[in-house]
Amino acid sequence: MSGSTLSSRVSETAAPAATQDPPIASRPDAPVETRGARWQRKARRGRLRLVGLLGVALLICVVALVLANTGHVRLHWLLGSGTASLAWIVLLSAVLGWLLGLVSASVVRWRTRAPRRPSTS
Repeated sequence: MSGSTLSSRVSETAAPAATQDPPIASRPDAPVETRGARWQRKARRGRLRLVGLLGVALLICVVALVLANTGHVRLHWLLGSGTASLAWIVLLSAVLGWLLGLVSASVVRWRTRAPRRPSTS
């Protein structure tokens, strides 16, 4: 009697394992990630995290600079003058610097891109 219960227990535990999908490594159609590709993926993830942390740190510095400079100053333009809050001037210069950085980076990337291959058709 104990032999039949043992065989029924083995068949019960073996049945769910047969219906599960095989591991990814044993599938013939699954793409295999090479060691170099995995390293590149993880390095890119690390760089993105670093850029995110630096961006947050820079934003905190700009906010601290704005909060520390709340006074009004007189601005002299080419054709006149006016007064403005120093906080707005700091924010405007930070946004303008960011936009100019984006434009200059895209221009450099555009000018130094790889040449296009001529089409054969």
